[in-house]
This record gives sequence, C-alpha cells and structure tokens, in this order.
Amino acid sequence: MDAPAQDPQDESIGDLVNRLIEDGRDYARAEFELYGAIANYRAIRARRALVALAAGWFFLVTSMTALVLGTVLSLAARIGAMWAGLAVGIPLAAGGYALVRYGWRGVKSLTEDEAERQALRRGESA
Repeated sequence: MDAPAQDPQDESIGDLVNRLIEDGRDYARAEFELYGAIANYRAIRARRALVALAAGWFFLVTSMTALVLGTVLSLAARIGAMWAGLAVGIPLAAGGYALVRYGWRGVKSLTEDEAERQALRRGESA
C-alpha cells in the first residue's frame, strides 16, 4: 500500500474512495495469485499419485489376464499350467495393489499438507 502523499485529513472523499478501490484491487490480485500458486502446488503433488494409480491399475489388469489364462490352460491341459498362472498372477496382483494403495493415499493427502496450511495462515494474517 502506498502512503498518502498528503495529510489524510486534507484528502477529499473522492481520493479516499479511489485509494480504497485500488487497495481492494491489489488485495483481490494477491488472493488470485495465492490460489493460483496453491493449485499449481497441488497439481505437481497429484502427478506422482496419478502415475502410481495408473501403473497399479495396469498391473491389476495384467494379473487378472494371467490368472484367467492360467486357469484356462489348467483346465485344458490338466497339468501344471495352473501353477504357472498363479506364479505370475499373484505377484502382479500384489504389486498392483501396493501401487494403487500408494497412489490413492497420495490423492487423499492433497488437502492434508502442513506446509500448505501454514502458507494459507500466513496469507490470512497478512
């Protein structure tokens, strides 16, 4: 905020209103920039979580494919194909599940960041 060039008692009502409007614009601009920075920060944090979610879903789909193929081969040949399907499908399912859990935790934590809360508090008190 700029200090008035003259004694505030000598300012006209028009000057005071103009200064109030300018101060309001500056405040609105600062608020807009703050929320833009918050949105950018959240987008960066969300990217990692979404990549993990996508990879997890991919592993879950491929594990289901392996389990289905293993079951089909087992029923068709009635030999060790079932064990082969389980040996491939179970580790893929476990890895996919772990990645999906990690990614989901990341998405849920987007609004639980302490640094972001402190920055908002500083902005409100300023």
